[in-house]
Amino acid sequence: MGEAASHPLSLGRACAVAAGMLRQGRIDTPELDARLLICHATGLSHEAYVAGRDDRLKPEAAARFGSFVERRLGGEPVSRIVGCREFYGRPFRIDANTLDPRADTETLIEAALAVVGRKGLRESAVKLLDLGTGSGCILVTLLAELPKASGLGVDVSVPALALAKTNARRLGVGAWASFVAGNWLEAIGGAFDLVVANPPYLVAADIAGLPREVRAHDPWVALDGGADGLAAYRRIALRTREALRPGGSILLETGADQAEAVLRLLGEAGLKVEDGHCVWRDLGGRPRVVVASA
Repeated sequence: MGEAASHPLSLGRACAVAAGMLRQGRIDTPELDARLLICHATGLSHEAYVAGRDDRLKPEAAARFGSFVERRLGGEPVSRIVGCREFYGRPFRIDANTLDPRADTETLIEAALAVVGRKGLRESAVKLLDLGTGSGCILVTLLAELPKASGLGVDVSVPALALAKTNARRLGVGAWASFVAGNWLEAIGGAFDLVVANPPYLVAADIAGLPREVRAHDPWVALDGGADGLAAYRRIALRTREALRPGGSILLETGADQAEAVLRLLGEAGLKVEDGHCVWRDLGGRPRVVVASA
């Protein structure tokens, strides 16, 4: 961004220069990324940026924008630079302590809402438990979609829990969300209608081969599923029956080739797997969420 530093550029020109740099750096979506970063650097909405493309980029904003572009060229995802990711239509703050929410995880939301709807509980006081809550995107979204529900988010990371609490408050469900530090279902009391989780499911040996945006910026504890990718599922399955009310359900996001193995673990733990309703596929057609009941 040397051009911006030596000669004040218009917003539109600065964005175009940055997009060219990102393209040369083999960033997949250079124009989109540049626009998102300049809006973040200037504090402008997309609409305000479009309307003011010919306005001069102020020096302090140019410096911020330049640093953001350098970070993006270094492989840091835009969502981490701006500290926000949209999930199920809502903006969630994220940081280094939390997983960057993926669109695939929205399948878990769809499945949970369908399970609640099939049981006729959409307007009931459903009690939710979100294991490994991270940014709180799953729990907060379900609370926002289920007007009479309440829920508990559990995570081993205290900083992640603080961020999840902030997201719950910002998105209007803070009064119905509680958060506690813990390791999966250990030391969790009470009975829940719905247990949900997106556990780490990557084979530990495969993490080093992930794209740099993931391996260098998502917390490893949220990625590492052990030697076979199933370590967290085993721990969860062992205690799920104790956490569910009779007839309650657990929904777990899985890797694309893990659904059968995870369902087997749940069945061996005494949970019921209902044919025709036990696997949900993501938008790519891959098995993404498994469902079992107490």
